[in-house]
Amino acid sequence: QLRIPLPTPRLASTALKALQVDPELSPLVQRHLSVASAPSTGSEGEAQVLQVEYQATTNRMLRVAVNSFMEGLKLVLEVMEQLDVDVLAAESKTSIKSP
Repeated sequence: QLRIPLPTPRLASTALKALQVDPELSPLVQRHLSVASAPSTGSEGEAQVLQVEYQATTNRMLRVAVNSFMEGLKLVLEVMEQLDVDVLAAESKTSIKSP
């Protein structure tokens, strides 16, 4: 199981929708994606976690599937970082608060 924290419910939902589009190539690998509330961190309290659960027949199939998923996740996160309004606004607030 993988748990990927994201700052807002909208970003978590967007990542989920973007990653669900690509099915597993092997019928011997099962993947289930979902979004859950992140444990309270004491800050804004609205963070979400993208949960990914895998089942595979062999360790090699699991490794290949997870590596492929991580490449897709990296691309989704890079696009969010560059283009998403919420992420850009959060970066602006952080840079204003930093000395």
